[in-house]
Amino acid sequence: MVTHVPAEAHGDERGALLSFVEAQRGALRRSVLGLTEEQAGSLPSASELSLSGLLKHVAETELNWLRLAQRMPNERARTQETWADSFRLVDGETVAETLEFWDSVVRETERFIHALPSLNDTFPLPEAPWFPKGEVSMRWLLLHLLEETGRHAGHADVIRESLDGKTAFELVALERGESW
Repeated sequence: MVTHVPAEAHGDERGALLSFVEAQRGALRRSVLGLTEEQAGSLPSASELSLSGLLKHVAETELNWLRLAQRMPNERARTQETWADSFRLVDGETVAETLEFWDSVVRETERFIHALPSLNDTFPLPEAPWFPKGEVSMRWLLLHLLEETGRHAGHADVIRESLDGKTAFELVALERGESW
């Protein structure tokens, strides 16, 4: 972690969890700073992941978790046939559009979390071998978003460094208009 997450107001668990999730989102956003669409979509490492694909995947994944918690259908639900498209930009999609979409999901996630009566509120998960059985809390949801986004932020660090040698520290400085 190369940025410091500000301390929450005493007892503000929601604020603390959302701040840590946002710190990981920021690392992913910074991974594409100064890159062309072609660079962001390239595969410079042994991984089949690109930076633009990671942005899209994390945005769609956050939307999916939000819709599960809201008990609403996901308007961007993937099927087995379209799953791979959640990891790459298709049909003229751009990094800027992907970031704009993700920003809208983030705003909706934060409004939803702040409006909850309690982080102890629960929602059911669909039956799947990769999900825990039964219901999970909104706290679990935030911790899972932190885990998922953090895992992919780490992937993005490796991909960006493989692409042009820029490290997370350099990208933080670049974002601030400073030199490293």
